[in-house]
Amino acid sequence: MSAQPNVATEAWPQSYGDEAQPRMGFFTDTSVCIGCKACEVACKEWNQVPEDGLLFTAQSYDNTGGLGADTWRHVAFIEQDRPLRVGDGDGEDGDAFRWLMSSDVCKHCTHSACLDVCPTGAIIRTELGTVVVQEDVCNGCGYCVPACPFGVLDKREIEDDGRVWKCTLCYDRTREGITPACAQACPTESIQYGPLDELRERAGARLDKVVADGFAGARLYGEDPNDGVGGFGAFFLLLDEPEVYGLPPHPVDTTHDLPEMWRSAAVAAGALAVGVAACLLGGRR
Repeated sequence: MSAQPNVATEAWPQSYGDEAQPRMGFFTDTSVCIGCKACEVACKEWNQVPEDGLLFTAQSYDNTGGLGADTWRHVAFIEQDRPLRVGDGDGEDGDAFRWLMSSDVCKHCTHSACLDVCPTGAIIRTELGTVVVQEDVCNGCGYCVPACPFGVLDKREIEDDGRVWKCTLCYDRTREGITPACAQACPTESIQYGPLDELRERAGARLDKVVADGFAGARLYGEDPNDGVGGFGAFFLLLDEPEVYGLPPHPVDTTHDLPEMWRSAAVAAGALAVGVAACLLGGRR
């Protein structure tokens, strides 16, 4: 692993100049997540995120279901009929079983499609490299909702709000040098906050340890700056394939092909114009 991983984005640090800070982010180590949901509660309390139903979903102990305008941290509970680690066998009663728990959050992508498609400038990249929605600027157009390859963004329907809300990585705290509420509340340090390059180094060492301990399916997800979104600002250590956690295996910036599409459209329009002009001139003869 490189000693200085690429953590630059298209809007940071260049647009902030001397005000730019080291890019900060999350590393979520799911191997030590105990599913306590302290992160969910802390996030809601600090950011005053509305209660979102607390419904019975019949998905183990998961009562929030997924990320959305009113759920900025979501703890998933995945039940599997298999041993926890390689070599554990089927247990004394012959019934292999394990729980995978993971606290999901906005990925704060390096190449953020939501930011690119926002027509009002409501979505910005901060001096810390994080992606934030400015609620006082958002007009509720919803362009960003389908642009996100992870389905993170959503419009708040409570009291006809209509605006888009998501994790800010506690920007009001982090810009003052304070740890985000979810990471502060996590009792096992499953959620770690810090400079992104340091987190990537730490995650690589942790992955080696987890694999050596018998978790053969363990992998890092979102740490690679060469992936389809340029790497995440909030990445994960998973114990199984991303699809098991409801995550796309190969996420891609949904605006990646737009320049080529516009060029192709322009060429096609030009060819059409030339064809129409030739027909008109030929008809006059």
